[in-house]
Amino acid sequence: MKEQMIEIKFPDGSVKEFVNGVTLEEIAGSISSSLKKKAVAGKVNDGLYDLRRNIEENAEVEIMTIDSNEGVEIARHSAAHILAQAVKRLYGDINLGVGP
Repeated sequence: MKEQMIEIKFPDGSVKEFVNGVTLEEIAGSISSSLKKKAVAGKVNDGLYDLRRNIEENAEVEIMTIDSNEGVEIARHSAAHILAQAVKRLYGDINLGVGP
């Protein structure tokens, strides 16, 4: 049985075929190992996807890296969630606030 393929279009206009269900992490790795290491998220048809979400249809994809302003913001946001969970585990039943 042949696997269903989808087409991924990149910002430079190039198109590459991948197996249906491919992740952004796999796409980044297929381009280069350094891109895979720097990737933090991606835009898929203008929606924001995490690296492990499956892509199941033809799409326009942009890999976002820690080197970009958007990538830094995503990394900071993720780190804030991790810190909040750590504080809750350490101090139990606490209320976390947002903003000043």
